[in-house]
Amino acid sequence: MTSRLAPLALLVLAVQAQVARAGDLQDCQAEPALPSAAAPAPAQAYWLDARTVQWPGLTLGAGERVRLHHARAGGLQAAPGAPVAGGDGAVAVLPSGAALSPAQAARWRFIGDGPRFTVEADVATLLRGQLLLVHEAADGRVIAATGLQTPGALDDLYAAAEAVPDLGAHPGRTQTRFAVWAPTAQRVLLCRHAGPDAPATAAEPMQRDPATGVWRATLPGNLGGQAYRYLVDVITPTHGLQRNLVTDPYSVALSADSRLSLVADLASPALKPPGWDRSRAPARVKAATDQLIYELHVRDFSLSDPSVRPAWRGKYLAFTEPASHGMRHLKALAQAGLTDVHLLPVFDLASVPERGCKTPTVPAAPADSEAQQAAVMAVAADDCFNWGYDPWHFNAPEGSYATDPLQRVVEFRRMVMALHRAGLRVGMDMVYNHMAAAGQHPKSVLDRLVPGYYHRLNARGEIERSTCCDNTATEHRMMAKLMIDSAALWVREYKIDSMRFDLMGHQPREAMERLQRRVDAEAGRPVQLLGEGWNFGEVANGARFVQASQLSLNGSGIASFSDRARDAARGGGAGEGGDASVRNQGWLNGLAYAPNALGGGRTREDLLQAADLIRVGLAGSLRDVTLTTWRGDTRRLSQLDYAGQPAGFVSQPGEVVNYVENHDNQTLFDVNTLKLPRSTSREDRARVQMLGAALVAFSQGVAYFHAGQDILRSKSLDRNSYDSGDWFNRLDWTYQTNHFGTGLPPKQDNFGQDGRDWALARERLADAGIAPAPAEIAWSRDVFRDLLKIRASTPLLRLSSAAEVQRRLSFPGSGPGQNPVLIATRLDGSGMAGFQAVMTLINVAPTPQALALPAEAGRRWVLHPVQRQGADARVRREARFADGRFEVPARSAAVFVLE
Repeated sequence: MTSRLAPLALLVLAVQAQVARAGDLQDCQAEPALPSAAAPAPAQAYWLDARTVQWPGLTLGAGERVRLHHARAGGLQAAPGAPVAGGDGAVAVLPSGAALSPAQAARWRFIGDGPRFTVEADVATLLRGQLLLVHEAADGRVIAATGLQTPGALDDLYAAAEAVPDLGAHPGRTQTRFAVWAPTAQRVLLCRHAGPDAPATAAEPMQRDPATGVWRATLPGNLGGQAYRYLVDVITPTHGLQRNLVTDPYSVALSADSRLSLVADLASPALKPPGWDRSRAPARVKAATDQLIYELHVRDFSLSDPSVRPAWRGKYLAFTEPASHGMRHLKALAQAGLTDVHLLPVFDLASVPERGCKTPTVPAAPADSEAQQAAVMAVAADDCFNWGYDPWHFNAPEGSYATDPLQRVVEFRRMVMALHRAGLRVGMDMVYNHMAAAGQHPKSVLDRLVPGYYHRLNARGEIERSTCCDNTATEHRMMAKLMIDSAALWVREYKIDSMRFDLMGHQPREAMERLQRRVDAEAGRPVQLLGEGWNFGEVANGARFVQASQLSLNGSGIASFSDRARDAARGGGAGEGGDASVRNQGWLNGLAYAPNALGGGRTREDLLQAADLIRVGLAGSLRDVTLTTWRGDTRRLSQLDYAGQPAGFVSQPGEVVNYVENHDNQTLFDVNTLKLPRSTSREDRARVQMLGAALVAFSQGVAYFHAGQDILRSKSLDRNSYDSGDWFNRLDWTYQTNHFGTGLPPKQDNFGQDGRDWALARERLADAGIAPAPAEIAWSRDVFRDLLKIRASTPLLRLSSAAEVQRRLSFPGSGPGQNPVLIATRLDGSGMAGFQAVMTLINVAPTPQALALPAEAGRRWVLHPVQRQGADARVRREARFADGRFEVPARSAAVFVLE
């Protein structure tokens, strides 16, 4: 009887398997609809390692216990006062009296006090189902229950995954390998598509490596050009056991709108422009301080440039038009000394449709009208513009900047080659501190593969969002690995020369130092790293790890932006509004010496304090440089106060980035529009702009400029133009307009919340005397290039070591008797090739100023060779030295040299 039933049973099993495969293939076509989300239990307990859990805040009474309940298919219910229902069973956990190791104590220092327990069970299997840690009465009734935060266990169990070299898809001559890290998944299938627009044709099973948590599939043949996704069965906090259809976080190529990952070999000749393998960056940077950086957005660069063919405007290929207005501008900057173009995010981003994005029709309207912003914001969600700080896939170029998203790899490489040919290195804005989405959002990748791992969670298990979006946790092994692997790929495969890290202070210093070593090894040369070392959010002050932040990076060789001189020069801080946006004048725009209508409350003491902070910036914010302050005491810069922090915070000049303007906040022209007296002439507005550029050019450290800063760029007072469309982000390389007075900026992040703000913006935008004429724009352009030439040709302005800065730099005219509107630096060139000494002077006052230095009498100080033939006729004619006295004309920067 049994023998006769066996073939029938086998047939049934075969039919069931066929039905299952058909269902899998159907699920590969489109993600199954999500059921209603359940409110997740707070995840207040932590796995500290593969055997230990801690429950902060828990107090156990007599006879009470803690058990770990599990359910492979989800569905656990833990209502207070009732027994746990819906589970597969429970594991007893034992109180642990063992002390934490020093490494554990450091890692988990941010969690609250509470009892620890040892779990004696197959934790790897348990982690693939739903888990609840339950505080129970002796009879099993629930007193309290919590989910558990899993990264500690996953990092412990799967430490070997950190060394896996081949995550992603790798086509070879005879086979193609796929690998994805999903240690908590119950099943992973590889959904295959014949091409980027083809339906799924197969659902291939993948095999799990228990040592690493990596799922693999190896298929015959070179599958280059085919598309794929992963079908992942995994427990989620909100939807229980869920089948997720997910692209590959290690994707190197994508279909349009990132719907499918594409199999691609970046070493294939088909993905290399002619000459790619031989192409090299110009060898212009021997030390980090040699960098002269221009921060540029790919779309801004060419969208409004009529000399670029229409199909290439706003695209990578616009950089390959050598005769365009924009490329002529960049080449002129390179000839003047610019070394790097830093591109705002160019990896795959979530906010711009790669096909069919919308372009608003902006009406002609008055300078202070709301009509322009209304037109822009009506399509902002679907338009072609965004800064791009919303990562989707880190390892693939953004498709909206390609003429066809399928050509993104080749066209990106063509852009890099074109910039290298123009004499410019290429830098990237790297955004690893957050993702565009998390959870079960359609644009979530990491969190749908390994729920609860890649993102930083608060004490309830909710994702932290201090960076604006869903924060990542680069303190976890595999998130750090993804960041480091990604950075290495951009250096290796796209010849990226330098990198700027967004909100770098949210990342561990240790991870950034590993990244530095890796990219240097990939490139075979130093790859300069710099970033935003701001200290805020849930990681502030080292709450979770030693940060890659301003005060914690000291000695690392990685540079962070300095806000010391920036704020002193501009006035106020980032994001100020209301009357403060006018009242808080800075050293550049009138503080105490040229008060505007609201700035009369500022004092000479305020000006003196600002002047000393300007000197901090000129000294590269170096900790051990000394300065005689306006109060008369001589201190190291680390002993001077800046908003409760040491003003000097770096060990070496290569660790600081000096700037007065970048893509964030209002442009310098717009800030000065608010803060300078309304009566300031167009000519003087241009001069003040160039004084800001001179401050950066004369400061020790890395020099960083925003694209258009040299041509008086305005965003019509927009404070945060990340989603303000092309209209408020335009650049004019024909130098006819700076786009000031082209409408009130979008209300979001600007003036809509405060009637006073709105009135201040209106009255300035409507003022016909503020916007520069072409003559002022051309003058600024040429003076800026002179400043680049001065810095590039004067090694004393970019010394590479703190010892050299301390030995050579002094501040004539500083101290209690100083004239705070005229700041000078003296650099001793003895023992160096070039000038015997250099004296830089910046006079921000609207009147001529003089600095008497009797010790210099008898020496032959002359204008720098660049300025003798330079674009600033006022400096050529009026800046002079005689009998130990330097004279500097109104609102001018002059450089004198001893030849």
